[in-house]
Amino acid sequence: MLTMKSKTSISNLLLAPLCLGLIVSLTANASGQELNQFKHAAVVTAHPEASKVGVAIIKRGGNAIDAAIAVQFALAVVYPNAGNIGGGGFLVYRGKGGDSDALDYREKAPEKASRDMYLDAQGNAITDKSLYGTLASGIPGTVDGMVKAYNKYGKLSWKKDIQPAIDLAQNGFQITAQQASELNSHKERFLKYNKKPVAFVKNDLWKAGDLLRQPQLAKTLKLIRDNGRKGFYEGPVAAAIVASMQNTNGVITTKDLKEYQSVWRKTVSGKYKNYTVISMPPPSSGGIALITMLKQVSDYPLSKWGFQRDSTVQLMIEVERRAYADRATYLGDPDFFKVPQTALLSANYIHSRTKGINFNKATPSSEVKPGTLPLKESEQTTHYSIVDNEGNAVSATTTLNGSYGSLVIVDGGGFIMNNEMDDFSVKPGTPNMYGLVGGEANSIVPGKRMLSSMTPTIIEEDGKLRMVVGTPGGSTIITSVFQTILNVLAFGQNMQQAVAAPRFHHQWLPDEVFVEKGAIDDATRIKLEYKGYKITEREPMGRVDAILIKSDGTLETGADPRGNDKGLGY
Repeated sequence: MLTMKSKTSISNLLLAPLCLGLIVSLTANASGQELNQFKHAAVVTAHPEASKVGVAIIKRGGNAIDAAIAVQFALAVVYPNAGNIGGGGFLVYRGKGGDSDALDYREKAPEKASRDMYLDAQGNAITDKSLYGTLASGIPGTVDGMVKAYNKYGKLSWKKDIQPAIDLAQNGFQITAQQASELNSHKERFLKYNKKPVAFVKNDLWKAGDLLRQPQLAKTLKLIRDNGRKGFYEGPVAAAIVASMQNTNGVITTKDLKEYQSVWRKTVSGKYKNYTVISMPPPSSGGIALITMLKQVSDYPLSKWGFQRDSTVQLMIEVERRAYADRATYLGDPDFFKVPQTALLSANYIHSRTKGINFNKATPSSEVKPGTLPLKESEQTTHYSIVDNEGNAVSATTTLNGSYGSLVIVDGGGFIMNNEMDDFSVKPGTPNMYGLVGGEANSIVPGKRMLSSMTPTIIEEDGKLRMVVGTPGGSTIITSVFQTILNVLAFGQNMQQAVAAPRFHHQWLPDEVFVEKGAIDDATRIKLEYKGYKITEREPMGRVDAILIKSDGTLETGADPRGNDKGLGY
């Protein structure tokens, strides 16, 4: 096995583990992975307890949106490093009749935020200020997003949707070995950024099977259950958030919380062969980048070339390189920056970007500039995919940004605040903690939403629901979704094989191909390295959770073995 060690600090950060203590050896055929198929409904999430909650809500008469709301709040309890009410996310919905919608509940910059708030007197970025503590937090959007989703599409009662999360927080749940490792590794940081005792810290070490109870969080969830949006953005919870800000150096105010609004947006869509790809528009960069890459590879015989063969991998690397170059310049919050979406998705532009690909050698990223028209984020995010018994579908990705966000647990509220401000271009043109470069389109402005790579996606085939897919993984999200889709549609893998298959990633800068263990065999690596590709092995990237709808209507789940993810249904 050829292994190359990164020598740059950016690359070392990219090698940071998605899940601490987890090193997974994966095979292309997902040997030994459980293939689950269901007749009526399916839910795939990052934690078995959250998946159980989603299925139970559907069985009680709820639809995919009810299940999504229940799962979102349950993940805030059982998957606190990324599931949240102190963060935000994106949701793509497809109704049983084929109508689609996109909900943007991404966090916003507070009113007191400023362009240079994370720079020193010399104009250099102060990394920790945008990563840890309350100054790193944007205005949370999750609760408002779930309220808006419920008001537009919910079927069951709001209280029934929230109650399972309250029960999990109040009664506790047994943590997994992976969660025990994560909590133990974060103990010192929790103590550093929280002056009072928090539920995630105990005197001895956590171990698998320990019961994690969160009474303060249960109290907050009850207020949300009983008062809806006002239970979070006003009253005691809002006061607790502002107090946390005032006691440290945070800038979120009562006004910021009261005025926050999530937004319904029009989905972005495009064709890949006879499939329609429905995804998230800006401020997510994922939908445009994904559709662009799928269109660019559609003219090449990937199926004939084969899964992770040299020509296949080279083509995918080169389209990834170009998509991330465009991401850095052209994508941002459409409420503040005119995103050239039509031009980016035009057939002429998309195909013009592949003209420089030379299959005899790598194209250096220094030679790949954003095209002439006619990022930045942590890997600790989480995704869930849902199809209900009526055929409604939800693909949702939600995040605190870094693992356990800002590490600040709101005193009295019991939930973790995000560190999403690091997803802005703290200093345009300078790489962030995971090496993504951003431009002026993603600079900090009060009230603005930060650019994201989150790519919740739904695929139709000839007008019928075919796949629901998405993943966490920061800068690797777009490429992980891209490869998972092709694993099914181009290489004929089942859903479990597709999510478990080892992945590779290129993001323009740094100019390296990052690969998981088991991705790209030695012979293929040698060929690629001879052509000038720098290949760096890293730990697992992404945790794809997906559902494939087969021709007979069977729902086939894919739950990523890189985590504790679970696909359930009935």
